[in-house]
Amino acid sequence: MGLTWQRLQLNLFLPIALICCGLLLKTCSAQEAQKPWYENLPAVAMDYKVHIDAGKEDCYHQYVQAGATFYVSFSVVRGGDGMAGFAVRNPAGEIVKPYQWQATSDYTDQVSPGGYYSVCIDNQFSRFAGKLVNIYITVVKYDAWDKYAKEIEELQLNMQNFTTAIGTVERNINDMLGYQAHSRHRESRDYALLLDNNSYIQTFSISQIVVILITCSVQVFFVRKLFEVKSGSKSRI
Repeated sequence: MGLTWQRLQLNLFLPIALICCGLLLKTCSAQEAQKPWYENLPAVAMDYKVHIDAGKEDCYHQYVQAGATFYVSFSVVRGGDGMAGFAVRNPAGEIVKPYQWQATSDYTDQVSPGGYYSVCIDNQFSRFAGKLVNIYITVVKYDAWDKYAKEIEELQLNMQNFTTAIGTVERNINDMLGYQAHSRHRESRDYALLLDNNSYIQTFSISQIVVILITCSVQVFFVRKLFEVKSGSKSRI
């Protein structure tokens, strides 16, 4: 009875465990699917031209990996007095670049804690003129970039090895083609010699047959001539 109860518990536990594992894998897959494609890149560079209406403020958000270097710069291309307010907030929501009314400005965070940065362009002091602003953002993770560069170097090394192997194969193929050409030349020469020998033997054999036939014909003629008896001749006895 105890053994049967243990089997029932085991039979109930296994499906539950399988269902939990399936849900966990599905959750992990969904999280990976929702993860932005650019988060694993060693470097990201973006250049935007945005129009800020008069008296408005626009904010843009950029994800930065932990340990990466974040850089952003802005410049007013045209509109009004050619200046606008520029501010940056870190992932914690703190203003790390306070608003300043100027034509160009930039900000750099050498080691980012990771998260979304907010880049805001303020045109509230300009009540009548819109502004065309150029925003340039880069996110560089140097350790990932070094790893990527090493992978590229290894790939180039593999390509060099592949090129060397291809060159060796090509040389071997050329050698084989030369050997095959030499073999074909020898085969052609041997075949021509075979045809010449065949023609010579055939001609010599036919000549021998003709000579033998002529010789036999002459011998038969003279033998018959020797035993030929004339009907009008008289016997001497």
